[in-house]
Amino acid sequence: MEGGKREVGGPSSEREKQEEVVVVKMEEGLLMMKKKKTMMMVSFKRVKGLLVILFLVLFFLSKTRLRKIRLILDLGCFNLANIVDLFKLNVAFVVKEDESLRRWKEKLLGCLESDLNGQMEPEVKFHSIGIVSSDFGEISTPFPMNEEQCKRVLFTLQEGSEYRLKLTFSVLHNIVSGLAYTNTVWKAGLKVDQSRGMLGTFAPQREPYVHTLEEETTPSGVLARGVYTAKLKFEDDDKRRHMELDYSFEIRKRS
Repeated sequence: MEGGKREVGGPSSEREKQEEVVVVKMEEGLLMMKKKKTMMMVSFKRVKGLLVILFLVLFFLSKTRLRKIRLILDLGCFNLANIVDLFKLNVAFVVKEDESLRRWKEKLLGCLESDLNGQMEPEVKFHSIGIVSSDFGEISTPFPMNEEQCKRVLFTLQEGSEYRLKLTFSVLHNIVSGLAYTNTVWKAGLKVDQSRGMLGTFAPQREPYVHTLEEETTPSGVLARGVYTAKLKFEDDDKRRHMELDYSFEIRKRS
């Protein structure tokens, strides 16, 4: 250094550059921390909003209210009074869901020009079970079945055949909601298949209902042939069992 002047590129200049780099890195770190904090706040607000929405959905769409909506859709009772009543905020409705649903059914029965006949519990009376197949058309067996009919083969199908079970039934006294079926099949004591399905919601009426279950296909092959036993059960939303049928069928080689 001459004349009190500092050489360019000396130790002081390098130190200043290092300090500037450190300052820049610190500023970048602070900026990154601010961004993370902002993202966390946004995420927290979103989660909070979703929790509020979930609470409102659970409050407004409780089990009973969902069942009311399905009753309206299934029975076609669309009018302003039913829609307004559906979305009323009523504390008693939340506490006493069963009573609320009972009164709702009575109101819909009025919409359907029916009555309760002094009995509150719905009753489903099955008249017949049938099998529909392209192999032989339709075979129907009336209820009740005697002991001999329950023991013998109800129907025989060829392997690889498409078929449907067909039911005829009546609903008495009150609306039955969420009528569903379970069909379990065994062969040689081993469970080989189980199917479930929803029939729907039905109101009392003079004419019986006719409902065809979903199409199924019998298995094929040597091991698939033989006699099967099955149990068909029908329950509603209130876990009332309206029918339980034990039957058997046979699968034969396709001719």
